[in-house]
Amino acid sequence: MEVEGNPIRVQCIVQDGKMVVPPQYVQPPETRAQQNSKKISSSNNCDAPTPPVIDLSNADILSEQLGLACREWGAFHIINHGVPIRLLDDMKTAGRSFFEDCSMDQKLSYSCDTNSPASEGYGSRMLVASNDTVLDWRDYFDHHSLPLSRRNPSRWPNFSPNYREVVAEYSDQMKLLAQRLLGLISESLNLPSSCIEEIVGEFYQNITISYYPPCPQPELTLGLQAHSDMGAITFLIQDDVGGLEILKDGEWIFVNPLSDAIFVILADQTEIITNGKYKSAQHRAITNATNSRISVATFHDPAKTRKIRSLFKPPKYHEVMYGDYVSSWYTKGPEGKRNIDSLLLN
Repeated sequence: MEVEGNPIRVQCIVQDGKMVVPPQYVQPPETRAQQNSKKISSSNNCDAPTPPVIDLSNADILSEQLGLACREWGAFHIINHGVPIRLLDDMKTAGRSFFEDCSMDQKLSYSCDTNSPASEGYGSRMLVASNDTVLDWRDYFDHHSLPLSRRNPSRWPNFSPNYREVVAEYSDQMKLLAQRLLGLISESLNLPSSCIEEIVGEFYQNITISYYPPCPQPELTLGLQAHSDMGAITFLIQDDVGGLEILKDGEWIFVNPLSDAIFVILADQTEIITNGKYKSAQHRAITNATNSRISVATFHDPAKTRKIRSLFKPPKYHEVMYGDYVSSWYTKGPEGKRNIDSLLLN
């Protein structure tokens, strides 16, 4: 959304004291978080299931636990993951500092290109301007972090101490973790550890810090609409406010924040590569009326020229050029898992 060429940020709407959500952020009744009685949040239902917590140091049952989590959830927490807890905290602190300590003029100096989907920088709308989807109640900063040929820290904020150094270190740690996890996931399918990563190829990594301001009418909005990620694997950390939900067996399950854990989300290309044995996880972000929220998602995708195919036969999905998949995702919009469903073979 733009007014006279000036981008509108959700944070500005809140700071202006508006008590009514602008219409372009109002979700239709069928997608609102509290309208479907079959969708239950574990935050207020003690009987609701919760995503698994997997200890990566527990080698004896690790493969079995990973396989079960990938089959039944497509998402799970990991602990004892080897990433310094200090770095997780520094990353969340750096993100919050950008959104809350920098002036709007400072933030706008890093604005992304509103005419190009997923361009690097500060923005509020991930899809192309011609897409008429309802807007998400969030602002974000997207960093192009890998391969190193894409990484240009001069495009990242420098108003906060060590911001660029923290993001670069975090990027390197997430790459190592992605290689480790894809290897373990391959092994859980009785495949050589390198199988999935060899099909994905060199990681194209983006780090997106999302800022969800308090919403005056949270029952009408979503911080992030329901979707599955388009790449291979995503890592997410969040503050203690919480707002992430995962769709499981037709119910929306609230993901309680675990401060020292990293939340793993399988993405669409991994579903294709595993021939549907492991499913990408549909997820969304809900809003609240009182607290701002920070999350950091790190996406690991194939190159756009990479052809993605199933490792198993007969294949259930068409082979796809990843760049074509990305174009479809951004043109049509996510809307659940309709993009990967369109690749299913009859």
